[in-house]
Amino acid sequence: MPLLHIENLTRSFGATRALAGADISIGSGEIVALMGANGAGKSTLVKILSGAIAADGGSIILNGSIIAPRTPYDAARAGIATVHQSTDIVGAAGQTVADALLLHRFAEGATPFFVSRNSLRRQAQTILAAAGFSLPLDRDFGDLSAAERQLVAIARALANRADLLILDEPTASLSGEESRRLFDILLRLRSQGLAILYISHRTADLEAIADRAVVMRGGRIVGGFTRPIDFSNAIEAMIGRRLEALQPVARMRAETTTFEMRDVRLLPTSSPLDLSIRQGEVVAITGVLGAGKTRLLSAIFGAGKLAAGTMLLGGKPYAPRSPAEAIAAGVAMAAEDRHRSSLMPAGWPGHSLAATISLPHLRTWYRRGILFGGREQREAAAAITRLGIKASDPLASIWSLSGGNQQKAVIARWEAEPSRLLLLDEPFQGVDVGARRDIIEAIRARSDRATLIATSDPEEAYEVADSILSIDRHTLQPIAVDATVDSVFQGTHA
Repeated sequence: MPLLHIENLTRSFGATRALAGADISIGSGEIVALMGANGAGKSTLVKILSGAIAADGGSIILNGSIIAPRTPYDAARAGIATVHQSTDIVGAAGQTVADALLLHRFAEGATPFFVSRNSLRRQAQTILAAAGFSLPLDRDFGDLSAAERQLVAIARALANRADLLILDEPTASLSGEESRRLFDILLRLRSQGLAILYISHRTADLEAIADRAVVMRGGRIVGGFTRPIDFSNAIEAMIGRRLEALQPVARMRAETTTFEMRDVRLLPTSSPLDLSIRQGEVVAITGVLGAGKTRLLSAIFGAGKLAAGTMLLGGKPYAPRSPAEAIAAGVAMAAEDRHRSSLMPAGWPGHSLAATISLPHLRTWYRRGILFGGREQREAAAAITRLGIKASDPLASIWSLSGGNQQKAVIARWEAEPSRLLLLDEPFQGVDVGARRDIIEAIRARSDRATLIATSDPEEAYEVADSILSIDRHTLQPIAVDATVDSVFQGTHA
């Protein structure tokens, strides 16, 4: 008998049928990859298993007993631990790492009323040691990077003695070394009998650890693949069509140089770097976490400073002191963590798709301070058509959309107004193959600007860019345009 057996699970949101009779089984000591395009039903399935929402119909059997978790606490008591892609619910600014690691115990009343700081630190250290991670316990959670917040979430989930661990895009913000460490932990947990449902768009992750893969489309399981997993067929089942060639179609680029960096040092101790991007060109920078990708883009966008060197935009000196100055000069940026940097919280006035797109343009669209919905709704409607955003209408909440459609909305924000240079930091994080192709087509359709993309996934760089640079220790190195995907991988991890 499998540890988990789901049969004919259904769930609708109004007229939208998110789950249309999903069936899946997972055995003890098994890692099952769940694949599916954004909107296929993966998130709905996970929310039901984790107690965030209830199913309309069907059954969930765990350890031989029927369960119907109504809250995350119910799911945890039943033996299900979930690590979500967004880490906003893991902790908050003002809390220490130790506080965040022990938050679930406080919520459950599992700690005494009076407890010393040293005792909390010892308990938190035990949790980290069991997970195999190392983090500064007294550091403010709000100061952690996306990767560090993910490690806290995973360590805390592992601290609960669960029978089933659900991981939603766990390596999206992790470096190669951190990912390998996580894989070692998951393989150890599997050998101890833990069942793991692993959701990721990264085939390299699934190839490394998955025993088998199941594919969702349209709220149903449409395919199953055992190891060695045939990812070409799995992805075709996922998106419902044949795969297109990875390498982008070559196109003519203007000879005009849009942006230059000369003798730039990101840190006082780093080597100088030069960068040149022509109008209509898409350049990708790839490298492991901490190599300097985000620091480079932040400096260009006025959110950080260079240690040395000069920048030129359209042949003229460019040195923005703030993102506002960068935007005024024609430089736009979509930051790495869209949940923190680009999306307004649910329930706020600006949480609709239309408002998400219009937010940075309010001063130019509504110069007299009077807001009219027509302009932003027209832009959102055009984006729905152009980028294939799956939304009921322009006023739909951005939080009702899947991760890939949220990212399309962020891209649409900077498509709404002309720009000279577009900066994209990890634009495909948590985005499936189909949505990624839509975003890439939108990026490459623009010949009136230059585009600089930072990605930790070399395959993504190869798929989108005209030219690729690897970055290591804040130093850039070119990679041949006609390189194979394997050589791109080797170039960024050498």
